[in-house]
Amino acid sequence: MATATVTAASTLSWLHSFGGTPNETTKVADKNRVFVVFVQKKAKKTRKIILKEDVEYLGKKGQLLDVKAGYFRNYLLPTGKAQIITSSFLKEMKMEEERIEAEKQRVKEEAQQLALIFETVGAFKVKRKGGKGKQIFGSVTAQDLVDIIKAQLQRDVDKRIVFLPEIRETGEYVAELKLHPEVTARVRINVYAN
Repeated sequence: MATATVTAASTLSWLHSFGGTPNETTKVADKNRVFVVFVQKKAKKTRKIILKEDVEYLGKKGQLLDVKAGYFRNYLLPTGKAQIITSSFLKEMKMEEERIEAEKQRVKEEAQQLALIFETVGAFKVKRKGGKGKQIFGSVTAQDLVDIIKAQLQRDVDKRIVFLPEIRETGEYVAELKLHPEVTARVRINVYAN
């Protein structure tokens, strides 16, 4: 019986040397023998994924998530709603983001150049039929300005980006062209009566 106690004590000290605690072991004594049974915790198996489309109660398209391996394997992967993240996939994502950023920067620079052209032109002249005093018949619209820009600069401009004050008299006005979310060109307009 003394050897069984010594063996149990040496087994517990061996367990402590590996970071185990007596709570994680179970001793089974059978007369002269001591068996030590190790209890191992179940490993949590998760996968890092990116969603290819919106998944209800999980996330939105493009979101990076950790999900259980079984959920990914049995539902998300067969339905094509997610893709597992690998190092090569992360490199591709980074390259795509850099390409998108470069494209955004290029579009912004083009808008800035176009704004510079519009602002250096001077004033666009608009001729209208005159009424009493400074009054003109009708008003100057965004489409009128778009047509004048097309005629003078050979540039196509969408009339939805043109913001004009109400013009019903002769004089000088300032219109704004929203060329980019961060770039706005200010254009002068001279309205005169014939």
